[in-house]
Order: sequence, then structure tokens, then C-alpha cells
Amino acid sequence: MPSDAGSIAAARRSVLRSVAGSWDFVLLVILAAVLFGAIGWIDNFAETITVTFLLLDVIPIALMATALTLVIVTGEIDLSVASILGLTSAVLGQLWLSGFPLEIAIALCVLLGAVLGAVNGLFVAGLGLPSLAVTIGTLALYRGLAYVVLGDRAVADFPFEWTTRAISTIGDTGIPVAVLPVIGLALLFGVTLHATPIGRALYAIGNNADTARFSGISVSWTKFWTFVASGVMSSLAGIFWTFRYASARADNGLGLELAVVAAVLLGGVSIFGGRGNLIGVLAAVVLLATLQRTLQLASATDEVLNLVIGSLLILSVVVPNVVQMLRQRIRPTVLEGPTP
Repeated sequence: MPSDAGSIAAARRSVLRSVAGSWDFVLLVILAAVLFGAIGWIDNFAETITVTFLLLDVIPIALMATALTLVIVTGEIDLSVASILGLTSAVLGQLWLSGFPLEIAIALCVLLGAVLGAVNGLFVAGLGLPSLAVTIGTLALYRGLAYVVLGDRAVADFPFEWTTRAISTIGDTGIPVAVLPVIGLALLFGVTLHATPIGRALYAIGNNADTARFSGISVSWTKFWTFVASGVMSSLAGIFWTFRYASARADNGLGLELAVVAAVLLGGVSIFGGRGNLIGVLAAVVLLATLQRTLQLASATDEVLNLVIGSLLILSVVVPNVVQMLRQRIRPTVLEGPTP
């Protein structure tokens, strides 16, 4: 019995060390520190209105980062997400001006997102072109098409019930109602990534595409559908963005791809693929939004905000690789142990 109790205690200590040493845990600790620091440093940070605006900032980035996680896990990247957001917003505005009912316009915009993602997937998965080059090109192409569709105009006469619905909150909590479907989608993607054969296939492709192919996984089709999912989620972000600000513009979400990629990489997803989880990504999304809101309330300039996000992007790539190298160096020493 004492031996069993000792084994259980050792197992618990091992689990605790594993959790405390995980990147997700580190992110949550940093997030808590930033929140407590902001509450103590920034006047009125803890007010309900601040919570509302903070979560409204989180929603579009969380939507895009959730799908982008799947893309990067396979070893690819999609830099066109913010341009798809902008093109979706422009098309939604133009459809509304043309007399389309909003329900039909929204459905067409989601379909548009799927088509735009499929174009990326066709070039990357179908033709074997590098995703970095392809999506840099479609980043510019889709943003250019947004200006072709709407030009420099802004469509702002959307029905009041639609724009208020986008920013309405659950009672007096300050939590936007729109957070609920985002949580539902995050759960759907999380279960898919971590608890289904599809998710295992994504990790296998990211670790070694050739081995995955020999294992019977359709690498091209799997990658293709991750880009389609990224396009759909980006279009949903564009629809939300349009109604939140009650304005359809071609430049909506301009430059937002930097924050989305930073959130995914800061969340522990390896830029080389094969490693990462959605919990860390969502924690990183909230952390970045909290930092941004804190700096804005502290009257920081846009240059400072870009500097912070850029620095976090670099750290998110450097730190995990340094930690991995240290673990590989320490592990053989631990396994060998002292010589008798």
C-alpha cells in the first residue's frame, strides 16, 4: 500500500510538472499578470464597457486564428485572411446596395469565403506551390478586388437591428452575444483537431508529409480543405466586422493578418507544422487583445502597438525552438543518469 501511495503521489507530481511546464500554462500565467497589471495601472479597466470592447476585438481574430491553426499545423500558412475579411465586407456592402436581403447577402459572402480559400488551396495543394508565396499574392489580389468592388466608398446604412445585434451583450455581464457562436466554432475545430482522425492526419502531414502519404492520408485534399475552412472563417470575421462597425469598406481589417499569425504562433503552434493546440492559440488571442486594449487606454501610438505585436511574433518563433533545443540536450543526461 505505501508503495501504491508513493506511485500515485509521484504520478501526480509528474502531471503537475507537465502542466506547469507547458506553454499553455505559461500563456495563462502571463495573461493573468497582464490583466491584474492593467486593472491596477489603467483607470476603469475593470469596467463592463472595457470587457465588452475587449471581447469584440477578440472575435474576428479568434475566428481567423482558429482555422489558421489547422493550416499551420500542416506546415502551410495563409496570409490572405485579412484580405478575405476586407473583400467579404466590400461584397456585403455592394450586395446590400444592390437590394439583396441581408440573409441572402450573408450566405453569398460565406460562399465567397469558401471560394477564395479554395483558390488558395488549389494553388498550394493542387499545384504544389509554396503557401507563403501564394498567399502573399492573394493577400494583394483579394484586397485589390475589394477596392474594385467598392472603391473608396463606405456603406453604412445597414438595418439597425443587425448592427446592434453584433454588439449586444448578455444582460449586464458585458459579454457580447457574438462570443457564444465563436466558442461553439472553436469547440468544433478543437474537437476536430484533437479528437478525430482528421486532426491526427493534420499533425501527421505537418510532421512528415511523405510518411503521411504512405500511411494512406490524402495530403493534397486535407490541405485543400484547411484552406477552404480558413476562407470561410475569414469571411465570417468580415461579416462580423462590417456589422460591428456598421460600415462596409474595402480597407476593413487592413494589416490584421499580422495579429492573427502572431496569435497562432504565440499560442505554441510550430511554424514548421506538426505541433500545437487550439487552447494555446485562443489564450494568445485574448492576451494580444488585452495588451492592445491596455496600450490603447494608455494612449500608446499605433507604432508602439505594431512594435509590441512584431516583437511577440518574433518571440513566438524563437522561444519554442530554444525550449525544444534545451529539452533535447537535457533529456539524454536525465535518461543516462549518474554512473554507478
